[in-house]
Amino acid sequence: MKVYKAHAKVNIFLKITGLRDSYHEIISRFMKVNLLYDELSFFSKKEEDFKIVGKFSCTREQNTIYKAYLALKKATNSEALEKLMKTHGVEVKKSIPAFAGLGGGSSDAATYLKMCNEVLHLGLSLNELAKIGLEVGADVPFFIYGYDSANVSGIGEVVEEFKEPLLDFEVFTPDVQISTPKVYQIYRADFYAPIDCVERERLKQTTSKEILKTMDVSQANDLFKPAIQEYKELKNHYEHGWHFSGSGSSFFRVKAN
Repeated sequence: MKVYKAHAKVNIFLKITGLRDSYHEIISRFMKVNLLYDELSFFSKKEEDFKIVGKFSCTREQNTIYKAYLALKKATNSEALEKLMKTHGVEVKKSIPAFAGLGGGSSDAATYLKMCNEVLHLGLSLNELAKIGLEVGADVPFFIYGYDSANVSGIGEVVEEFKEPLLDFEVFTPDVQISTPKVYQIYRADFYAPIDCVERERLKQTTSKEILKTMDVSQANDLFKPAIQEYKELKNHYEHGWHFSGSGSSFFRVKAN
């Protein structure tokens, strides 16, 4: 069976631009981590229940791949999809840590949707897949489009490719399990300071290399301070020159040549 790669991402910057109902609107630069990815494949099985094999700490119902299956089934009413998942399971070789700000669950979901679209010849466009993926998670559309680098805005649904060389990252993920909703809650309560349109446009047009060179960890990522406030052990893992991805807990920097 063909093996599909589900790459990790880092947030070069992540800034809050406002609120939409209970969601925070963002502007962020997502960049693919080329050497860090999960591997997904289909395998034959006899039992008819939906099956995911891999090192997951969540239940099947909480798994983003299962959620992606339900969203795809709802969107397409595909009998071929239901038949496929009765005869085949999904095997995931996990390399991307969970609760790490690296988008592992979202990347797995996006990759699963693309696998089904290809294998079953569903004929869905990337835009259609991204819309389905957004029901699973805000980061899923980025992984659907498969860009090396993109400006992501709204609540994650607006993905605009940013053409620049892919950087080679060193990623360190301490053993600190972070709740993204909790970090956003603390940000809203204690740190809420959305950037204006001028700053948003400046960031969108600045290369990732320049941002990492000129902005420190808390300037680049609005979620770093609330994460440190709630998860004080993160301070023990932070070193100058590293940046913070998403709501954490991963730190990253460009590899030295």
